[in-house]
Amino acid sequence: MRVLKYAILGLLDQCELTGYDITKHFKDSLGQFWSAKHSQIYPELKRLTDEGFIEFDVRIQGKKLEKKVYQITEAGQAALHQWLRTKDPIPETTKDEFMLKTFFISSMDKKEAADLFTHQLLERTKKVDMLKQKLLALTEEDPGAESLYSAQFGHYLVLTRAIEREKGYVRWLEQTLKRIDSSAL
Repeated sequence: MRVLKYAILGLLDQCELTGYDITKHFKDSLGQFWSAKHSQIYPELKRLTDEGFIEFDVRIQGKKLEKKVYQITEAGQAALHQWLRTKDPIPETTKDEFMLKTFFISSMDKKEAADLFTHQLLERTKKVDMLKQKLLALTEEDPGAESLYSAQFGHYLVLTRAIEREKGYVRWLEQTLKRIDSSAL
């Protein structure tokens, strides 16, 4: 299944966008749970256009710069909504290099393990702060973002879930650092 297809259709269902705008959404709002590179997005835009799920207008920006502004078609909306109604199983485990290193913690000495976990704790704490700032900016921009009827409700839900996920990770890292400190590896 081409999930990128549905991510792009979902973005275009919210508003018309350029390829650059779509790429920016993958770095910003979608980046907390889904990633796509420029080199993946543009070929997918071509496929979606060829399939009739999206269309574009060429607009002039400045004196000469042409840009394509994409819109979802009725066929694209139908495909998106069919996908949205599909009940999916829990996905297979994602790759997490830190967890792989954790699995082999017994091959590290105590200082190496403490350093690894301390670094991860600092990075995850920064991530919680960054996510909280994004949530604050979202709710300042749209005070009704917490409402089911807000166009930003999905973004609000994803950010609050990401914050809770990272806070849980931080708690686990703190507990693990206490165990490392009190044990002899």
